[in-house]
Amino acid sequence: MVTAEPSRPRGRRPAGEDARGAIVTAARSEFAARGYDGTTLRGIARAAGVDPRLVHHYFDGKEDVFVAALELPVSPAELVSRVLDGPPGELGERLARFFLGTWDPPQGREVLVGLLRAAVSSPDAAHLLREFVTQNVFARIASVVDLPDAQLRADLMAAQLVGAAVLRYVVRVEPLASAPVETLVALLGPTLQRYLTAPDSGGTTGR
Repeated sequence: MVTAEPSRPRGRRPAGEDARGAIVTAARSEFAARGYDGTTLRGIARAAGVDPRLVHHYFDGKEDVFVAALELPVSPAELVSRVLDGPPGELGERLARFFLGTWDPPQGREVLVGLLRAAVSSPDAAHLLREFVTQNVFARIASVVDLPDAQLRADLMAAQLVGAAVLRYVVRVEPLASAPVETLVALLGPTLQRYLTAPDSGGTTGR
């Protein structure tokens, strides 16, 4: 994660307490209870029992705390920026490639499997995963496309990729589990592109 500049004051850290760990733990609870938009850095600091300046010492902002709380290997802002950087006609392909490229390495796969398994058994974990997948990633991408039903399109993209991730990384259904990333990108990309760019037809998206 981001390290503080030498000149930034540390504030008062409780003796013998892992302040950064306490902040991350409190952030998980706050994000789960209040959602991303309803959570504030001051609220996280209060829940962690630390000075708000200490949160700024360890993290650059709320999204940085969110990334740490979910143990994500990439920030939502970076993911969205990289997906949107290129020809509009290749959005679906870039999204599929970046999603799989992020989670396919062993470290990313371990984090994703943990998130998916936790989401099945824990409402709090499920809420955090929804915040990341739908609000912080897919809804941002869908919002730049000037078409109706942006949220529905975001949900459909999330269902497509998260569903594929569950079968590939958790259930390990073959041949999906061992298929090369580029093979999956070629197959998933056009479907994601349709969700992003197909005009609405009779009030139903994605048919």
